[in-house]
Amino acid sequence: MTIILSDDRHTAASYIVSEANGFRSREVGIIASGAGVLKAGTVLGKAVLGTATAAAKAGGNTGNGTISAVTLLDGAKVGVYKLRFTAATTWSLVDPDGFEIGEGANGVANANDLAFTTTAGGTAFIAGDGFDITVAAGTEKLKPFAPSAVDGSQHAVAILFEGCDATSADVRRTYTARDSEVQVDMLTWPEGITDPQKTAALASLAALGIIAR
Repeated sequence: MTIILSDDRHTAASYIVSEANGFRSREVGIIASGAGVLKAGTVLGKAVLGTATAAAKAGGNTGNGTISAVTLLDGAKVGVYKLRFTAATTWSLVDPDGFEIGEGANGVANANDLAFTTTAGGTAFIAGDGFDITVAAGTEKLKPFAPSAVDGSQHAVAILFEGCDATSADVRRTYTARDSEVQVDMLTWPEGITDPQKTAALASLAALGIIAR
């Protein structure tokens, strides 16, 4: 009988150079179903944002224009954004923390935190009309880091400590969350990642005390 040996460097914790005493560097969380088969050392993001929905402000509007479907952009926050018209065709946008983040106009796509376009109707908007845009919280589950995502997983926040199969069900696993040194060539990245995206991800990990060597 022939025995074929395979050498997989990605065994549990194989990427770690050093970590804090005890379990300070580690946490346990849920890897989201659909993530597939993941190796130890996979760089992870977290789904902190859900979908966005828009509705006319409480009390309704005088104008009968509309707002398009809303999609998330990098920088979006959980909570309610308040779009308020300052005149018939112009408006300002305030984020969930109460900061005005931009001004816009009907027919011009917004590019601050959220992507949408307002459109005039047969009856013009008046100052004080507006829409409330609610960004729901995400699942907070971990998933492979994905630079093009918009749910929060476009930011690197952790490294998978041990491999798992999350193809068809959520899986509970340990991950490196902070205060560690890791071997950069032992990390697993999404296919097609660019050098600038990798550099940005490593900077995000470094901000958590996860230093690549």
